[in-house]
Amino acid sequence: MSQSNRIGGYAILTWGCQMNDDDSAQMAAMLEGEGYELAPVDEADVVLLNTCSVRAKPEQKAYSKLGQLRELKLTRPGTIIGVCGCMAQKEAPEIRRRAPHVDMVIGTGQIDRLPALIERIRRERVPIVATDLPNRKVRSEKYTPSRIVEGTAPKLKSFVSISYGCDKFCTFCIVPITRGKERSRPADEIVIEVERLASQGTRQVTLLGQTVNSYGKFLDAPCSFANLLARLNDIEGIERIRYTSPYPKDFNSDVIAAIATLPKVMPQVHMPVQVGDDTLLERMHRGYSIDQYRKIVADLRSAVPDVALTTDIMLGFPGETDEQFENTMAFVREMRYDSAFMFAYSPREGTKATEMGDQVPHTVKIRRLEALIALQNQITLEINESEIGRVYPVLVEGQSPKDAGKWTGLTPQGKTMNFPGDGDLIGKTVLVRATSAHLWGYTGEQIPAKEERGIKLTLLPA
Repeated sequence: MSQSNRIGGYAILTWGCQMNDDDSAQMAAMLEGEGYELAPVDEADVVLLNTCSVRAKPEQKAYSKLGQLRELKLTRPGTIIGVCGCMAQKEAPEIRRRAPHVDMVIGTGQIDRLPALIERIRRERVPIVATDLPNRKVRSEKYTPSRIVEGTAPKLKSFVSISYGCDKFCTFCIVPITRGKERSRPADEIVIEVERLASQGTRQVTLLGQTVNSYGKFLDAPCSFANLLARLNDIEGIERIRYTSPYPKDFNSDVIAAIATLPKVMPQVHMPVQVGDDTLLERMHRGYSIDQYRKIVADLRSAVPDVALTTDIMLGFPGETDEQFENTMAFVREMRYDSAFMFAYSPREGTKATEMGDQVPHTVKIRRLEALIALQNQITLEINESEIGRVYPVLVEGQSPKDAGKWTGLTPQGKTMNFPGDGDLIGKTVLVRATSAHLWGYTGEQIPAKEERGIKLTLLPA
């Protein structure tokens, strides 16, 4: 855009999950559609903080940043400062109290109103709080946001939100409060978005939802998650389909069959277990037992032997005993996850777990967490080392951020592969043999083009 058409600069700071990353990308597209251009924070006319409330630390970081932005507001009073996302939804009054220099607080259900809200602030010069959540029971209102695809920069990999909100109400989780009831986008809208992304050069899409495999409930035109995967698998130009995060209770045989039979659906499943103890799972209101989870994994690995299984594990949930912690450790040894996101329980105001009286001391949480991390790191490295010599098709994303002499990309299982190679390989899928293993993935060597045909026939997994 020419300087004469520029109406201002914007900056977006993001904390949290991939859903927040996708929301930030959508907000950037809205602002650029209005004529804004990306700018450093201290030069931006609009500064947005897209926040997370799953744990306390991201909230603390956001409040710290708001304190720093007070100085910016004093020196550049025309700058519009906004707080968006889950923290905005959860504690708008507290944000306004602690940071009165904030011009707008936008909840998770109001993000697509961003340009109109900015215009209103410029016009009326009054702070705005917009935190209403859509009501899926009111069919006259659109309860999933409109999304922008045209005009956005081409991306090799793109996030596509297919549902919003959550109906599970786990006792530790704030998401149903911050993102509202579960709402699925119509399948036709999703297909059209992915088709347009493919036409712009996207080769991998990652489908997003709080419980992504619960997709399809309450739609006027029913479509299951497995059926959606099948429709997306048929889109020309898309090479890889990933998704996060599925919920164990809704991980049915149709989903397993889709992973096993649809060639573009990658053999990578991130399925949170949280703990390896039935009593704690019940207190968490997770809706499944360890045996039920175990059977899903057995069925999945039987149908997709090549699958990489990752998980979320929370330690220090209220009431967790030493024995229950050891049950989780034993379950991790049994499952042998490829990797895990491991963290200590963090009380979230408004959730039932916060009201439980038997909170675990912080020092105990950290001691248990350190033991779990050591165990999982050992398992991860053992799994990766067992794959040395294996050949993977790697979708090349660019140069390795730590070694400009190597290319980097992901295997079908979602593991990083760094390797030297000639020419511009970005966007190409090449065969790479793993030569050394690390916690983060592999270092490898590219298979010469003249050898690829034989490799495809003999060494790649079926």
